[in-house]
Amino acid sequence: MLHAIVLFAQEKADKVGQSGSKWLDDNKWMLIGVGVLAIIFIFFLVVFFSFLRLWIQCFLTRASIGIFDLVGMKLRNVDYSMIVRQKISLVQAGVKVTTQEMEAHYLSRGNVPKTAAAVIAAHKAGIELPWRIAAAIDLAGRDVLDAVKTSVNPKVIDCPDPAKGRPTLDGVCKNGIQLRARARVTVRTKLDRLVGGATEETIIARVGEGIVKAIGSAEHHADVLANPNMISQAVLKNSLDAQTAFEIVSIDVAEIDVGANIGAELQANQAAADLRVAQAKAEERRAAAVAREQEMKALVEENRAKVVLSEAEVPLALAQAFRSGHLGVMDYWNLRNVQADTEMRSSIAGGGQGNSRTNPPTS
Repeated sequence: MLHAIVLFAQEKADKVGQSGSKWLDDNKWMLIGVGVLAIIFIFFLVVFFSFLRLWIQCFLTRASIGIFDLVGMKLRNVDYSMIVRQKISLVQAGVKVTTQEMEAHYLSRGNVPKTAAAVIAAHKAGIELPWRIAAAIDLAGRDVLDAVKTSVNPKVIDCPDPAKGRPTLDGVCKNGIQLRARARVTVRTKLDRLVGGATEETIIARVGEGIVKAIGSAEHHADVLANPNMISQAVLKNSLDAQTAFEIVSIDVAEIDVGANIGAELQANQAAADLRVAQAKAEERRAAAVAREQEMKALVEENRAKVVLSEAEVPLALAQAFRSGHLGVMDYWNLRNVQADTEMRSSIAGGGQGNSRTNPPTS
């Protein structure tokens, strides 16, 4: 009996399987369509619930960002949750910025949170800073939030910059005394000139130049020591903040000391240089005089040689006169007597012996 029951159950199962497979064959495409619709429904359900919280926040805060806007940002690979948070902050602060502008700034590799914070801070402080200008400042590489903070709360710059290795600014008064000063410059950011404006280094360089010029214009160093404010006033009159991203609020001389007597040192150096020049010129004149002396000695010796040559021609002339008959024996002895008399007188007068080179030959 048990075997009969098993056979009956198997027969029923075969009949049900045949009818089920027939129904599946008849409704195959309908089942495929239902499956596709189920998958699409599940996808939209997941998407809806993933953006539902953000959409509710936008709806409650009137941020004007819809579900489809969130989906579009997701497809464009935009951090939509960050955009929603910043848009809510801007709306709550009373700043009007479109979602497209924020999304464009994000896609341009800008810092949306810092830009939004800067715009909100400027709006709260009563400073006109449109989103377009803030985005341009951020894309230019400047810290727009720090610029707004500096515009609200001015900062102090040391002049000169201690990080550059020079602790003071050195200037020389007209009396030659060196003064060493150190100033502190209070600046405020000018947001409208931040793009393209010069940086802090330009302010430091201009203020340093103005301080050195003011010290150099002073007649006496005691005047500057008695009234350091004259330096600040002279520097502020020069409009040093032109074409820069800052506005100079004040220039305060924090320290001023007396340095070396540059004028005396320069005079001493000049005197030493003049002495060396005079010594060189004197040595030049001495060398010229020595050279001239040697030239004169050489000229004397040359003239003596000419005299010796002339004296050597006298005996030759006498001999020639004897041979030609122009000079007699008596004339010769008379000449010798005159010479002897001359030598005797010269010897008595202390002139020494006569020059025997003029004596004629005795042979």
